[in-house]
Amino acid sequence: MFEKLLSLFRPKKYRREIIVNVEKLETRVAVMEKGRLEEYMVEHPDDERLVGCIFRGRVQNLQDDLQAAFVDIGLKKNAFLHYWDMTPDCDAILEETDEEENTDPKNGGKKTNASKSKRKPPRLSNEEIHKRYPEGSEITVMVTKGPISTKGPRVTTNLSIAGRYLVMMPGQTLRGVSKKVGDAQERQRLKKILDRLMIPEDVGVIARTASVGAKPKVIARDMRNLIESWRELQGNIKNLRVPCCVYREPGLVEQVVRDWLTEDIDAIVIDDKKTFDEMREVTARISRRARNKIRLHEGPVDAFEQYGVERQLADAFQRKVPLKSGGYLVIDETEALIAVDVNTGHYKVKDGKAKEKEGKNLQEESILQVNLEAVEEVARQLRLRNIGGLVVLDLIDMKSRKHRKQVYQALKGFLKRDRARTNVQEISDLGLLEMSRQRKAESLLSMLSMPCPYCSGHGVVKTPLAVSIELQRKLRSLLKRAEADKKPFVPKIIVAPAVMQRLRTEDSQLLAELQSEFSTRLTFVSELHRHPESFSILDSESGQVLYSSSTSHQHA
Repeated sequence: MFEKLLSLFRPKKYRREIIVNVEKLETRVAVMEKGRLEEYMVEHPDDERLVGCIFRGRVQNLQDDLQAAFVDIGLKKNAFLHYWDMTPDCDAILEETDEEENTDPKNGGKKTNASKSKRKPPRLSNEEIHKRYPEGSEITVMVTKGPISTKGPRVTTNLSIAGRYLVMMPGQTLRGVSKKVGDAQERQRLKKILDRLMIPEDVGVIARTASVGAKPKVIARDMRNLIESWRELQGNIKNLRVPCCVYREPGLVEQVVRDWLTEDIDAIVIDDKKTFDEMREVTARISRRARNKIRLHEGPVDAFEQYGVERQLADAFQRKVPLKSGGYLVIDETEALIAVDVNTGHYKVKDGKAKEKEGKNLQEESILQVNLEAVEEVARQLRLRNIGGLVVLDLIDMKSRKHRKQVYQALKGFLKRDRARTNVQEISDLGLLEMSRQRKAESLLSMLSMPCPYCSGHGVVKTPLAVSIELQRKLRSLLKRAEADKKPFVPKIIVAPAVMQRLRTEDSQLLAELQSEFSTRLTFVSELHRHPESFSILDSESGQVLYSSSTSHQHA
């Protein structure tokens, strides 16, 4: 009885829910499935969300050797615009549309063959680009990738504006349905709705997966909102001074409503009253039923704590990620690529399997199970950490070609839910799997951390032995120089505690011999807060610093 009463006060476990934590310095969004963290997004009020924003810029220079233009869009660094992104092309959009057929408004809404609609227009030659976009000319571009490290944003002239149910593409004529919509009848229904919409001739439209089951009137309302945004954008182009932003993507919370509030979401829980009211107002424009999914979290504990998000975040972003079976992943993010090492660790064979398989077969089956579990977790980690670029998985070696194929297909299956584009190569004979993932912005690690001031980002420091060797080498050099110049020199050496410990023990005899050889007296001082690699050599008589490893600058 008591347990039943207690359950009434516990948060209901939904199949799929979104938890929003709003604070003054940060807004966080977590997508949970059966209590497990699957997606994670962060926004800071001072950070400018650039991806999806449209700018009116000015061409600064054209570099044929790089096949790229650099465009001033008003940011610190010029935007990078590849020549192939200056050619009208809807191939990138077509990747998410019907592979079989689309409708052409210029052909009376009749179906067109996909292979014809997907045919690329001829690439502009260098001469044509210089003629169409000379240096100093104005150009309208959309950001496809935000600034990363020292690189500026990447842009394209192929514009798109996302709505709740539709994506509008100014300058295109394509009208199709996302290929993620699998039901044939629903595809035909959506195509008929698109054919009836009042769409300007120079605008293409794609029905998103959120449009499944949506009524024609709400899709038409979404189209009107998009056309209104497009007209406002055109007005900004005419009235604002170049360079300028003419269309800005909504903030994280509004994007959650637009892109994530689908039929399979059971609830969106928000722990901030103001954001809760704003989200309900935005959602009400979509549907009243969707508005009822927005819930306000109240109580002494914030939403992330109560729903177990904080604990899962702490585990998810470690370098070493444990697997349920006892294995683990080691994830290292470098500037060039992401390396993921898969290890069996203390793998536990599930009950019954040990009886069915013995010896070598059991070992191969165990390796397969660890690799399968590993690729599932890798797909999740890529989403959580927002990792993009080249990713290399060092899987546990599998002798069976069948097993390698099984793991490869499993990873491709787990990546289907990823909103970023991915390209996966088959597992090599060395057990390496190479893949790429679309990178639109910095990873969460890059966004929320900085290089360690202690190790300068290396992750390691020199051992006391290495520092002692370097110290003795430099000390001997200074003593020899003083002896040659016939100057009295009584060294005073300042070191870190760990190095001092070694000098007093393993290296004490060597230091005694050095002291005897040069007929001097060595004085060592330990500084508690000194960097373990740092040491300084002073003249104890004058107090002059003759050498300091922290600056690697010799004063004498």
